[in-house]
Amino acid sequence: MAEDLASMASIATELKYTPVDTIPAIASGIRNAFNSHKTKPIGFRLLQLRKLYWGIKDNEAAILQACKEDLGKPEFETFLTEIDWCTNDIVFVTQNLEKWAKDEKAPDIPLANKLLSPRIRKDPLGAVLIIGTYNFPINLSITPLVGAIAAGCTAILKPSESAPTVAKILQHIIETSVDASCYTVVQGAIPETTALLEEKWDKIFYTGSANVAKIIARKAAETLTPMTLELGGRNPAIVTKNANVRLAAKRLLWGKIMNAGQVCISQNYIMVDKEVLDPFIAELKLFMKQFYPDGAKKSDDFGRIVNGKQWSRLKTMLDNTDGRIVMGGDMDESQLYVEPTAIVIDSPSDPLIAEESFGPLIPILPVEDLDTAIRIATEVHRTPLGLYPFGNKQEIERMMTETQSGGVSVNDALFHGCLPTLPFGGVGDSGQGAYRGRSSFDCFSHRRSVITTPGWMEGMLDVRYPPYEGKTAKFKKMSELKPNFDRDGNVKFSLLSYILSLGTGKTGSVLSGVRREAVLERQG
Repeated sequence: MAEDLASMASIATELKYTPVDTIPAIASGIRNAFNSHKTKPIGFRLLQLRKLYWGIKDNEAAILQACKEDLGKPEFETFLTEIDWCTNDIVFVTQNLEKWAKDEKAPDIPLANKLLSPRIRKDPLGAVLIIGTYNFPINLSITPLVGAIAAGCTAILKPSESAPTVAKILQHIIETSVDASCYTVVQGAIPETTALLEEKWDKIFYTGSANVAKIIARKAAETLTPMTLELGGRNPAIVTKNANVRLAAKRLLWGKIMNAGQVCISQNYIMVDKEVLDPFIAELKLFMKQFYPDGAKKSDDFGRIVNGKQWSRLKTMLDNTDGRIVMGGDMDESQLYVEPTAIVIDSPSDPLIAEESFGPLIPILPVEDLDTAIRIATEVHRTPLGLYPFGNKQEIERMMTETQSGGVSVNDALFHGCLPTLPFGGVGDSGQGAYRGRSSFDCFSHRRSVITTPGWMEGMLDVRYPPYEGKTAKFKKMSELKPNFDRDGNVKFSLLSYILSLGTGKTGSVLSGVRREAVLERQG
């Protein structure tokens, strides 16, 4: 209760930016803390994570109030996507960290090389910078921080200034729960972020827009700093004529009302087969009425746009579309309210598709067939963050085979991003790297290959030392692998290899290779 009262009191104060001239010293302190090796013991990491857990739990009421103030976020969504997500993640990581951190036996090692005890050690990368974003301001700041702590890194967190109330709560939680010499918060906007990027980091983790990611990537390239970039994309949903139209409408509507559509992995547009367009729109309207009987504006279960700038951007997109509004359309700048709005458009070049909306706008593009939908999806954005296919089994397999995306929710909207232990990340220009669960630990760890060469092996290693005369044949005899295929790429059948493969699950591949070779011989 005392923690909640203290954090609620901090909400009433203005967000104070960190003085730019103090940032180099703060960054230096975080690097020095890592170099002291303080964060490397597993016990220290576990203690920090457990304290962070209670820091979040003790400030639940303040988090609820802050998310409501910054985003109009319903309490249920804040519990679901912010508080419970982070606390559950911490519990999961603490229960598995010792197992993850142990050395691993190196896979695929020839018998002779096993004498070297090859193994993979998990080392922390070092001092890291985490730059958060506003749409899930607790989740998308704390979750990567959990990974950094678990891996043994030190970290600076820079919350989004677009969610200032939450930023203050984050600072309060971190300052009062974890070791201040190893983990700290820097507040600010462009000048403060620029100053942070001038420092040398062992990794930068950024969540946000592609435009800002390019600036960060250019700066990181100067010092060859590795990055994880969690971006967005013009994510397509495809509804074929064989899909369950009612289910597709319900789930895709949910994908655009969650957090008032401010979700990087929600669908940016929906391509619907012309044969089922009318029933799809009818179902959208039905579920909109079911979700919000008195309208979304009057409901406590629908959020608001984060600020005036983003509200104006959405209004401009809606004003500039050539499409036809078939559901919604109400906007209120005084409340930063945008009603969930469905618009039937006739071109993939429409402004509603040309850029990521990041709001509750639902462009619907009728298509002739699946061929057209796949072609448009690839033309609009070849590597989006998500793909949402609705159809029969064969159609879904084809959509996944002929497209690329960071992740896929089959017969659903964005739900692959809601599984806290499933790796999450983009591909191409929708992001690089992944995190969540075990992947968060891996994200901030270096897999360090280690061998130990015993002294008694010196006689066996003599072949590697000069002079080399007469040693080539001996070396080839020791190391050369014989192919199981001929010059035409056909697998050779060996009775011995077949017998050895029994019980390994590989007999099928051996026999299929033999069958292919026999077919080729008959054709020849």
